[in-house]
Amino acid sequence: MENEKLVLDTSVIIDGEVAKMIESGSITRSNKIIIPLAVLDELQSQASVNKEHGFVGLREIKKIREQCSYNQIDLQFLGSRPSLEDIRLAKHGRIDALIKDIALQHSATLLTADYVQALAAEAHGVQSIHISSPAKTSNLEFERFFDDNTMSVHLKERVYPMIKKGKPGNFQLITLSEEKCSRAQLTRIIEEITEASRIEGVGSIEISRNGATVIQYGRFRIAITRPPFSDGLEITIVKPIVKLAMADYNVSEKLMERLSAKAEGVIISGPPGSGKSTLASSLAEHYLHLGKIVKTFESPRDLQVPPEVTQYGHLEGGFDKAVDILLLVRPDYTIFDEVRRAPDFEVFSEMRLAGVGMVGVMHASSPLDAVQRFIGKIELGMIPHIIDTIIFVKGGAIEKVYEVSLTVKVPAGMREADLSRPVVEVLDFETGEIEYEIYTFGEENVVVPISKLNKTTKSNDTIRLLAESKIRDMIRRFDPRAEINIISNSRVEIKVNKEVVPMVIGRGGSNVSELEQMLGLKIDVEAKTPALGNEIGFKISEAGSSVTILLGEKEIGKNVNLYIDDEFIFTSQVGKKARIKIDKRSENGRNVINAILANRRIRIFDNKG
Repeated sequence: MENEKLVLDTSVIIDGEVAKMIESGSITRSNKIIIPLAVLDELQSQASVNKEHGFVGLREIKKIREQCSYNQIDLQFLGSRPSLEDIRLAKHGRIDALIKDIALQHSATLLTADYVQALAAEAHGVQSIHISSPAKTSNLEFERFFDDNTMSVHLKERVYPMIKKGKPGNFQLITLSEEKCSRAQLTRIIEEITEASRIEGVGSIEISRNGATVIQYGRFRIAITRPPFSDGLEITIVKPIVKLAMADYNVSEKLMERLSAKAEGVIISGPPGSGKSTLASSLAEHYLHLGKIVKTFESPRDLQVPPEVTQYGHLEGGFDKAVDILLLVRPDYTIFDEVRRAPDFEVFSEMRLAGVGMVGVMHASSPLDAVQRFIGKIELGMIPHIIDTIIFVKGGAIEKVYEVSLTVKVPAGMREADLSRPVVEVLDFETGEIEYEIYTFGEENVVVPISKLNKTTKSNDTIRLLAESKIRDMIRRFDPRAEINIISNSRVEIKVNKEVVPMVIGRGGSNVSELEQMLGLKIDVEAKTPALGNEIGFKISEAGSSVTILLGEKEIGKNVNLYIDDEFIFTSQVGKKARIKIDKRSENGRNVINAILANRRIRIFDNKG
């Protein structure tokens, strides 16, 4: 390369090979190094959104500049700055094209670590040199923190390095040294990991977002966070230390038979670090031994599965677009690691309804949470068709197994046959005992725990509370002080103010019928007769279009009841001027006017109802 002009592209700078070539004398003062401004801006753009490659590349350019100055090598930044559109299309080759144009304009040789870029340059008539990066892929610095019992390593700037030792459910946090981690130390570890991850077959960048990078390096899952996402540079490295077979879980013969022959919608749930993914890996291997085609959906891809099991990540930013591809592959079972977001539930459901056996891994604090997280995302009646078995894992062991089924029956606590409805039953798998019932009550889905003792009493109480709450919500707009009495499990009595009875009933009984159909209960509507309190003195005057009832100042703000003879007419609140104004055109106004004209007795009492 003597006396040659050398144009550097992004890949060769990130790989750090140019600095090594200057140190070794492969690049001398007879050469002229050109760094396109497009490269500098692309790296700056990546660093500005906290992507690791941007920081690595800018540090390498700084190192190249210092070495060129020391070795008297001409270094120039040339070319036009890329537009926002160019930077946005960088992953589609726009920046690479700008770099090739610089090499062509200056009759220079392009140095690149990207084989496709080298091939494209030569096709364009640009001389290029493809430099393979001999990156270190074993005995990386972070690996010294691990031994056979280390679950994870936690490194953060200005914090003592810590590790978790033990097994899921039984571990302790240990401080490794009395010296706090420095940013420079963590940066070196990140550079080493990033460089090694670029080598095909060794590591891959699973997630790259503003302030966060997740790299799967062999068995290690490495999460790197930095401001603004975290308050400091942090590295968390997790390594699975336990690989188990299904036989190691003390699984009952009944459960093994179900998993092998019947269960096709399995949810493995549990708190973080409980061993869910370990069980999922064991189940994948079990299905493989049964002669099934097994695939996985993961992000990051960190399940420890045999090479026969293909591990799929996001396709164009999500799993939803990967469904079409996976269905063409025709797997018997798919392991979906970490079902979290709403689109994940849709993908899981779509795959299961397409006939693929699904095993989902889900964070949950209790076994029932796995079912409840599906409620609202898919129709209630479809849940048993999508998930039929729930395995709750805690401390690395299977703690609870539920079976999910759908039946049509009268829910526990209801007695009338016409109250039957579709009910999702959640049963203890080993005993067959129903522990929860899930069904629609009104317009809401309710989860009712079925206790072993006093089932009927407790269920009745639940039904009563649900009915009362739903009815109160429905008629609150008519009478916020309505009285609701549950006469039986199939009959309810509602008492409201006399003037709103027609509105509650509706034209032809439409409102009540709709409410009865919704709740599955018979509803009686009656006028409320408030209890008589202390009689209150008043004066009535008539002016314009209203009737005014004037009371004493101590009644301001109180609710009072007005009677004509012994008939209750209405309840009203006394205004700030100690008066009640009634529109003559209203029903109450006409009643009062008619009572005055007919010389009927009008009385007002404290509201004690």
